[in-house]
Amino acid sequence: MAGILDLLNSDLGKTIISGVSGSTGTDQNKTSSVLTMALPVLMKAMERNASTPEGAQGLMGALSGKHDGSILDNLGGLFGGGVDDNVKADGSKILGHILGSKQQGVEKIIGEKSGLDMGSVANILKVAAPILMGVLGKQAKQTNVSSQSDLGGLLGGLLGGASNSGAVTKEQTFLEKMLDSDGDGSIIDDVAGMVLGGDSKKSGLGGLLGGLFGGKN
Repeated sequence: MAGILDLLNSDLGKTIISGVSGSTGTDQNKTSSVLTMALPVLMKAMERNASTPEGAQGLMGALSGKHDGSILDNLGGLFGGGVDDNVKADGSKILGHILGSKQQGVEKIIGEKSGLDMGSVANILKVAAPILMGVLGKQAKQTNVSSQSDLGGLLGGLLGGASNSGAVTKEQTFLEKMLDSDGDGSIIDDVAGMVLGGDSKKSGLGGLLGGLFGGKN
């Protein structure tokens, strides 16, 4: 299974980056940078949410229903006339559900590393979130996900897919460590500590993250 960062380098990923960039009026390179940082964080947060039976049931229901992957069938239509407000509203709900009270912190950190304001990052993520759910829904359908363990395997595979194939990238190896470096279950605090250098033990990793994603160290 390809990892989520591999997706962004694929033809589909380029279409998504170009479409999100155009629909939000944001520079394409900066849009790419935002998605490269944000998608693994969203995936990891979803993996945590799905680690409980209730969370897994809710996510499986969404992936077999509204977010079954059909949004990917007509990306040209989605981006062509400007992204529908209903899609953005759906994206906002998805982000709120996945990240909860951490959402603004995530947008702030990613904004600082990508050189965008929080509002621009929020707009990018609102459009990207339903597409990410569509990617998951399509994968869930193709792999016949029907249980909590199936779902955990799907999310874990997308987070670390390239490492399974032997093609380990610096970004993926680093992200896996970054997302919960202290094992306390709070990935966003770890990201904040690393990117902003809030913890002396982690501050050096902020520079590494900047290097990986093209930010200024």
